[in-house]
Amino acid sequence: MTPSEPPANVPQSILVAEDLSDARDSLQQLLHLSLNLDVDVAADGAIALEMLRKKSYSVLITDLRMPKKSGLDLIQAIQDERLPVTCIVTTGHGDVQDAVQAMRLGAYDFLTKGYNPQHLLLLVQRALSERALRDEVIALRSQLQGRHSFQNVLSKSPKMADLFDLISNISDTSSTVLILGETGTGKEQIGRAIHQASSKIRPGAFVAVNCAALPETLLESELFGHEKGSFTGALAQRKGRFEQAQNGTLFLDEIGDVPLSMQVKLLRVLQERRIERVGGTTSIDIDVRVIAATHQPIEKLVKEGKFREDLYYRLNVIRIEIPPLRERPEDIPVLAEHFLAKFARPGQNVTITPEAMQVLLKYDWAGNVRQLENAIERACVTARDGVIRPNNLPSDVARQNESKHPLQVDLSRPLAEQLAQITAHYEERYLRKALRKTRGHVGKCATISGLSRRSVTDKIAHYKIDKAQFKQD
Repeated sequence: MTPSEPPANVPQSILVAEDLSDARDSLQQLLHLSLNLDVDVAADGAIALEMLRKKSYSVLITDLRMPKKSGLDLIQAIQDERLPVTCIVTTGHGDVQDAVQAMRLGAYDFLTKGYNPQHLLLLVQRALSERALRDEVIALRSQLQGRHSFQNVLSKSPKMADLFDLISNISDTSSTVLILGETGTGKEQIGRAIHQASSKIRPGAFVAVNCAALPETLLESELFGHEKGSFTGALAQRKGRFEQAQNGTLFLDEIGDVPLSMQVKLLRVLQERRIERVGGTTSIDIDVRVIAATHQPIEKLVKEGKFREDLYYRLNVIRIEIPPLRERPEDIPVLAEHFLAKFARPGQNVTITPEAMQVLLKYDWAGNVRQLENAIERACVTARDGVIRPNNLPSDVARQNESKHPLQVDLSRPLAEQLAQITAHYEERYLRKALRKTRGHVGKCATISGLSRRSVTDKIAHYKIDKAQFKQD
């Protein structure tokens, strides 16, 4: 445990940095007797910095003018090294400008010498209280990372624990992996976790390609590279993603969208473990672990003749299925806490109310982890006071919870009004399910629903549905 990660449940302590022995000793005695805390002392800034590096202190009280290292230099070093201590400075009457500079560098407060001891004690008590809260947050987040993290993937779900065990078991192999999961479940992140777990035997790069984002002609050049002059615009030789991933991992995202003609070339590369650049004649041996991923039902694509069966079996050596977020609700608080830390404003500790957390737990998260991340980012932006309430969450998340039981009879409202609400609720759910099935494709959604494309577009706008959350990774 380094000083930058304060350990949990450790008693608070104070460090006094003061070059004048009388002032140093009297301040140490005052704080120890009044607050019943351990109080260490340092005769200059250099000694104080070494002590801070070796031990976690809650509060530092430092003079600004000291030999070897001044108080300002000490505070600057604390900021540079991210040492978790709250700084209070003491200064003479003529050094108020330096005290202001110390505040700009991150000092908590300052006192002009000749201060009232009672005022000092109140200031230190307030600093200790706030420090305790900050240390608790840091300790909890550190604990969260340790207990529920595997290669930067956060989860406390038993289903995900089994998945992590599988990744550990295949870390010392080079077997091809097929990852299946809905949009937004984190397929690429799992791919990166496999790569990181295999770093000892595969020290090369992790290279990702979104196969659905490129037309066939560009996909071939992207994967295999090309020689100079092989086509219009090929002004120089270019190495493809297979070569870039040599001795590492190539992640083929949305493999289900690869055209059949390109599937043949991929199959040959996986069988022979060599490639030829577009326009080239020289075979290049490759040593690459291939991880493919798709949100589509790939067995159905095979049965329909849209995906080659032999390529499917070549990819499906190690199969990993990522459960959707709605099937592991215990992960929602864990992920929400992670995203709160990620998107909070600098220096701000953002919290979420129990009511808002209940809203998150009841939502079905069609867009999975990515949708939750976007929801927390929006909430952090709108929660000006650092507290996230239900009204800070996206309207579609809050609205689903408000209408969770649309068939409850309310005799205080007209029947027509309640029927309209029930119809609207069902209509929105229908559209969301259709959009999820079609990956946000309006035309296909219109075909399923029996509505016109214009009508579907109008309803999407009316219900403020974000089509992007249903599209491919």
